[in-house]
Amino acid sequence: MTCQNCRAGVEKKLAAIQGVSNVSVSLEDAAANFETENLLSTVALEEVLGSKYTVNIFDEQNAGADEPSKWKQLKPLFLIFGYVIAGSLLLAQSQGLAVFMQYFMGLFYIVFSFFKFLDYTSFPSSFRQYDPITKVFPFYGWLYPFIETALGLAFLLSFQLEIALWVTLFILGSTTFGVIQQLRKKNTIQCACLGTVLNLPMTEATLVENTIMLLMALGMLFG
Repeated sequence: MTCQNCRAGVEKKLAAIQGVSNVSVSLEDAAANFETENLLSTVALEEVLGSKYTVNIFDEQNAGADEPSKWKQLKPLFLIFGYVIAGSLLLAQSQGLAVFMQYFMGLFYIVFSFFKFLDYTSFPSSFRQYDPITKVFPFYGWLYPFIETALGLAFLLSFQLEIALWVTLFILGSTTFGVIQQLRKKNTIQCACLGTVLNLPMTEATLVENTIMLLMALGMLFG
């Protein structure tokens, strides 16, 4: 934003959003400040402002209280990982690391797709906030839970494992790239890894879970 017209245009567009009030734009800081009754995503603001502006969200009201609530919100994710690991160990029954990883990936996909289906209609818009493919092809967000289910069954039933591993590298590689971008921008957005029911925040934990799956896929392909 470099001129008064730009500032006036941005203020007008933001003020038109339902629930937004007290909009003010600083040309010096190249930033807009406003109050909102609803949680706004970067995607929603980008659609309103257009591609001319870069959107980064900073929540001043909750800035000092993010860490405790963040880890409390991530508790379901850690519990699910614990159950997936325990289930994989039981299924593998000392058959080796490769078998353990196969069952882990299968259970991971099945469990995570289940949570996405719990609020299926809300998942695509949340996923679109950070997944590069869904941003370009919105239909991919609607298809993604079915892809995860198919991959989970493929790993659990040992069906076309090599294809499943390559698909894993592609879809999780793309999502991980988007996660890294959002973490670098320090945007406050919802993580859609377990759907939208649990309202998990986007944190480094999302990056870790994706990285684990990618490393397992690489290990099974080239190990």
